[in-house]
Amino acid sequence: MKTTDFAMLVNQFIMEYLVAARDLSPNTVLSYRDSIVLLITFMSNVHGKRPEALEIADITAERVEEFLGWLESERTNSPSTRNIRLAAIHSLFRYLCSQRPEHIFHSQQILSIPVKKTAQTEVTYLDTAQTEKLLAAPDATTAKGKRDLALLCLLYDSGCRVQELADVRMSDIRFTVPPQVTLTGKGRKTRTVPLMKETAAILRNYIDCYRLDTPRWADMPLFFNHREEKLTRQGITYILQKYAEDAGIGKITPHILRHSKAVHLTEADINPVYIRDFLGHTDLKVTQIYSKASVKMKRDAIEKLAGQKTPLPETDSLVKTKNWVDDKELMSWLNSLGH
Repeated sequence: MKTTDFAMLVNQFIMEYLVAARDLSPNTVLSYRDSIVLLITFMSNVHGKRPEALEIADITAERVEEFLGWLESERTNSPSTRNIRLAAIHSLFRYLCSQRPEHIFHSQQILSIPVKKTAQTEVTYLDTAQTEKLLAAPDATTAKGKRDLALLCLLYDSGCRVQELADVRMSDIRFTVPPQVTLTGKGRKTRTVPLMKETAAILRNYIDCYRLDTPRWADMPLFFNHREEKLTRQGITYILQKYAEDAGIGKITPHILRHSKAVHLTEADINPVYIRDFLGHTDLKVTQIYSKASVKMKRDAIEKLAGQKTPLPETDSLVKTKNWVDDKELMSWLNSLGH
């Protein structure tokens, strides 16, 4: 059977561009793939075009607009999900422009399809009191409780995404002053974020309990199951929801804890540029959903945050360090973020 030009395009786009050239994470590649699969399904079910016979010429701007309407009407997708699928199609046809100039006009018609405006949803987050309840829920006198407490504290304190937490290795944690964790985010981009002394002490307590501070564990996952495999996103979500229920908070997601950290930073008047870098956002507009407060000097804002009570558990019995506001090296490092 003859391979169609669309089949060749999709194969090159995924394998040569997304995987090899851009080195995107497996989850991101799957998202692109799923969008293309849905488009192929639409063309087959609605227009009777068999997948193996689909050509580039069949994917017109009119068909793409029909597909987007189909997503909302038949699959009850939200406008934001619709926009994600459109972004994947746009990326596919931008790639086509770069590889096959004869398709530029055809591609431009598809690239001109606009995203659908969406209503800005209210950010869901935990207040400080709720966060304290959540982080007090694990029984830190048990080995499992030590692990779960470390997991929840790192998830909150670093403001990381759930996949970023799943991917953290032992070697990504540094207990120097300031303590910090290196996170691998979207597009395999890494960022280093500071950790509060309480979180560092809780992590150290967990690592010592499980005897993880050995060369064997350097490149192993920080959080793992009984088979020593890294916890999945679903596994982390299960742990979080278990303790949220124990704390009487109700059902929450890891991303709500990420929102919570961002809101707490915003409430302390932290510079949005710092919050953007802390969260790994590429666009400041994304960060600004947390607040419309005026921007202040970063040093003053960080010092203000340091003077506030942290929702992290008290750890005086685990670690003794000086107030990090007085640490000139740490303050200088924090001030360098975002520049």
